[in-house]
Amino acid sequence: MKTVLIIGIGAGDPEYLTVQAVNALNRADVFFLLDKGADKETLVDFRREICRRYIRDRDYRFVDAASPEWDRRSDAYRSTIDTLNSDKQALFERLIGEGMADGECGAFLVWGDPALYDSTIRIVEAIARNGASMDGRDGAPAIDYEVIPGITALQALAAKHRVPLNRIGGSFAVTTGRRIAEDFPADLDSVVVMLDSKDAYRRYADQDIDIYWGAYIGTPDEILIAGKLKDVAEDIARTRAEARETHGWIMDTYLMRRNDPPEE
Repeated sequence: MKTVLIIGIGAGDPEYLTVQAVNALNRADVFFLLDKGADKETLVDFRREICRRYIRDRDYRFVDAASPEWDRRSDAYRSTIDTLNSDKQALFERLIGEGMADGECGAFLVWGDPALYDSTIRIVEAIARNGASMDGRDGAPAIDYEVIPGITALQALAAKHRVPLNRIGGSFAVTTGRRIAEDFPADLDSVVVMLDSKDAYRRYADQDIDIYWGAYIGTPDEILIAGKLKDVAEDIARTRAEARETHGWIMDTYLMRRNDPPEE
């Protein structure tokens, strides 16, 4: 039997790792690292650094592989992601089959929490459910897997700005840039937005909304901006563009909160 750990490593600060995550790191024999190109090399370096920092008196190794490419400009988002996840499943099967021996423990280190806008759980679950032989041999060992939660970007964002995510007794939504570009949920006053590559918050700059925005949260490159959306929307857009140009990538999220909440 091979064991696969899906470990949430938090949102950019090595100290966001939980005790459970540190213990999981110290169980793994091999760590699978997906290379997303030179621009995102720092994300791979971060994973190596947390292993160096937290693993004690244990031999381990890294297995690197290029992450499958996908068209971020495609209008057929769902089918594009389905294809991406199918490609990732084939890659994960190869990595587990070729990179681990029977009885070993392998790990995928997931940014933030594996349960929030990440497909690693679904992919590994499909591999385990299908009973794939992993190396093409009949009778090859099956896999078991465990999920270790991590600190999400939305939790880190709220902590950095020293604000709660919801009003007293209220609800909030977690959504994507694609969704918020369509509409602000009518029955909610607080929305956390992730994966917004189009500056969708600008659509609401004429409304009485506060925004709490952060990029590269927990890292030395962290940027935080907060204020009335109408006052800071263009500042955020300019800062995002400059940061993306400087680093080659950006990872950001934000909380928008109406000051004229819908009536209960």
